[in-house]
Amino acid sequence: MRRLLVLCGIALMSITACSPQTTGTASPVNTSSSPGRPNTAQQVPGPGVPKVETPIDTERFRSAPCSTLTEDQAAEVFGGASTAKPDAQAPAGPTCTWAPVDLTGATVNLIFSTVDQLGLTSVYQAKDSTYKLFQPLESIGDYPVVAYGTSDQRTDGICSIAIGTSDHSTVDITVTQSRGNIGKVDPCAAARTVGSKVLATLREGS
Repeated sequence: MRRLLVLCGIALMSITACSPQTTGTASPVNTSSSPGRPNTAQQVPGPGVPKVETPIDTERFRSAPCSTLTEDQAAEVFGGASTAKPDAQAPAGPTCTWAPVDLTGATVNLIFSTVDQLGLTSVYQAKDSTYKLFQPLESIGDYPVVAYGTSDQRTDGICSIAIGTSDHSTVDITVTQSRGNIGKVDPCAAARTVGSKVLATLREGS
């Protein structure tokens, strides 16, 4: 699955939901049997995939991905000041990584996935096979959310979620908790909280 290969191959964080917890950087998942390019001709949304009834136009945010969290929203997430590092040309799509200025270890990574045009259908297709963690979460308003990962790293304080912004697009958010918060708050719930703030910004600006 090309979406998985590209998303997991980005070394933006020392630990991601794409591979078991290690030191160093994330490495691509072996997808040697995956097709060379995404299939965008199939039915979207696919069977069992929730439809996004009110699509959000995210185009203006793709050129400035860190604008998806306002300064006040970021302060709420980190409990203080944070730094934001954008990469509008990242392989998986425009990306922003936030971290607190005191370097406590907590990070938030956001990606506007551009590796295919299948939206949440791409994530659902990998459940029970590539994604060992696959858990639909409570929708944020009208926008469906699912937690996913090739391994379940919630006990390590790590969770990735995909939010359907249209039937053909997602915004993906990975939260890596600080050591002090591991085991106190579900990291998938923390990622969903960040996602609700991001969606509020996207909807206001679309």
